[in-house]
Amino acid sequence: MAKRDYYEVLGVQKHSTEIEIKTSYRKLAMKYHPDRNPGDTEAEEKFKEAAEAYEVLSDPNKRARYDQFGHAGMRGSGFDQGFGNVNDIFSHFSDIFGGGSIFDEIFGSGGQRRHSGRHKQPGIQGNDLRINLKLTLEEIAVGVEKTLKVKRFEKCDHCHGSGAKASSGTTECTTCHGSGEVRTVSRSMFGQFVNVQVCQTCGGEGRVIKEKCQNCHGEGRERNESTLKVNIPAGVSSGNYIPLRGEGDAGIRGGNAGDLIVLIEEAEHKFFIREQDDILYDLTISISDAVLGTETEIPVLGGTVMLKVEAGTQPGKVLRLRDKGIKHLNHSGRGDQLVHVNIYIPTKLTTKEKEVFKELSRSEHLRPKGKNSEKGSKGFFSKVKDSFS
Repeated sequence: MAKRDYYEVLGVQKHSTEIEIKTSYRKLAMKYHPDRNPGDTEAEEKFKEAAEAYEVLSDPNKRARYDQFGHAGMRGSGFDQGFGNVNDIFSHFSDIFGGGSIFDEIFGSGGQRRHSGRHKQPGIQGNDLRINLKLTLEEIAVGVEKTLKVKRFEKCDHCHGSGAKASSGTTECTTCHGSGEVRTVSRSMFGQFVNVQVCQTCGGEGRVIKEKCQNCHGEGRERNESTLKVNIPAGVSSGNYIPLRGEGDAGIRGGNAGDLIVLIEEAEHKFFIREQDDILYDLTISISDAVLGTETEIPVLGGTVMLKVEAGTQPGKVLRLRDKGIKHLNHSGRGDQLVHVNIYIPTKLTTKEKEVFKELSRSEHLRPKGKNSEKGSKGFFSKVKDSFS
């Protein structure tokens, strides 16, 4: 059976960022993980399909090869055969998200994961949040501190995050006896199988609340709006993101808080186009200024400067203003401002202006020479004719 497009599998677009691909894969991995779908072969296949798609799209080199050649570009790289079983996926994805396995992060210590058992931290980890932050080129050029307003879950002030009514506390879950897991044993002709599932009584925490806090209804957190400050370094680009650890949603009943991901967006500028750390500016001058030379005021990031245009400047010439661009990210120095010179050709002239141009046209200095000469033109058309013969 033909493989589905990897972008379609993960439910993302071709221009999606790394963090969007990662977030989408996390959701699918949690939805179709075999521990959550015991005995469901269809879920297991979708789980393996999503893992294969993420392995390719999360790697810039593999993603570029896939974008250019499709599934054919993966042949011989070990990904044309997919994953044989779930254990292959577990081993293949260690350290993708930093630290342990991707599945440890999703189901053990990351995402909306649970901390269960006597020797683990109680509660459920809070969700990661994302904020899109639009910056101007002026802010990107030098770096900026921004104040963010974030709507998120925060620790309940009444119960201090425990979820329990004052002085009532918690008690060990009688269903799982504090382990947070329930094990069932089944026998078949192939032998004995042990199935481990999260305890439904305590939600995997190993403890239950005697009396719930009336303010947060036992969650240990409440929705609020907070103000945070974040320092944006100079030189960032659209698609860059800054993780603020522990600034996401507060965890349930004492669980760790998630992270806040600040995703950078670059606002369109009125004058400039960005080319890495250089900025491009189009300058249009008159014919007389191009011939005689001029000095004109042009915008730069954060102000203006006077630019000297030499006499005889040709259309298309690029003038470079050193160190007027964007500071380099994470190292010293900055880019330049490149000024592209255009020459304005009027389309409407007065009778007097036409007479002036007619008079000037008689001058030898105003007639094109070299490549545009009669001899040069004949040579050009000769080459064109030969190419069609």
